[in-house]
Amino acid sequence: MTSIGIAPVVPTTRLRLTARGRRVLTGLAAFPFVVAIAVAAISGGSALASRDAGAPAGAFTEVTVMAGESLWGIAQEVAPSADPRDVVDAIVRLNALDGVELSAGQRLSIPAEYSAAP
Repeated sequence: MTSIGIAPVVPTTRLRLTARGRRVLTGLAAFPFVVAIAVAAISGGSALASRDAGAPAGAFTEVTVMAGESLWGIAQEVAPSADPRDVVDAIVRLNALDGVELSAGQRLSIPAEYSAAP
């Protein structure tokens, strides 16, 4: 005797979200982004401030840029025996210059290793 198997009918239901459920789901999805932004805002300025005293005394000397002077000319003047490219690079890094443009009256720090001995 063979029985014919009839599968039971299972009703299919659709997932329905209420307005409150959508708000909760949106909040859960946005939570990691909100935390990341908050952490970035709180700790973002810590890299800018420092308690370091700066360069030790005698680590550099200062010169005042005269009209028409360039970094190359200053480098040759303060360290005539050194390669001017190295001196210009050291001056740019020490003074955190964006480029090589100078203006008259500007004060530049010169690394002590390149300072001309009196």
